[in-house]
Amino acid sequence: MSNSYSATAPTPAEVQARPGMTLLEFGTDWCGHCQAAQPLLAKVLPDYPEIEHLKIEDGSGRPLGRSFRVKLWPTLILLRDGVEVTRLVRPTNLSAIEEALEQLVGEG
Repeated sequence: MSNSYSATAPTPAEVQARPGMTLLEFGTDWCGHCQAAQPLLAKVLPDYPEIEHLKIEDGSGRPLGRSFRVKLWPTLILLRDGVEVTRLVRPTNLSAIEEALEQLVGEG
């Protein structure tokens, strides 16, 4: 699991063309809500190696976050073959994250 949010992001078209399962995590390194979610993600993501996790730095003028209408951080968007299956906004408990990941894996 990456520790920092990446300042470079794929384009919306590249995300839509991405095969398989992807977790897009939008946020910033200085966001307190984002920092609070990290231990939860670190605990559960190793159980789902088939899901690619992309941490994307978000903010004003960032096209990928705007294309997904991200308003609060962190926002977790779970995709299968580039199509949104579910999303979590500011997750605060492990069970909500696990439930979303199971929903994504179960759709396959």
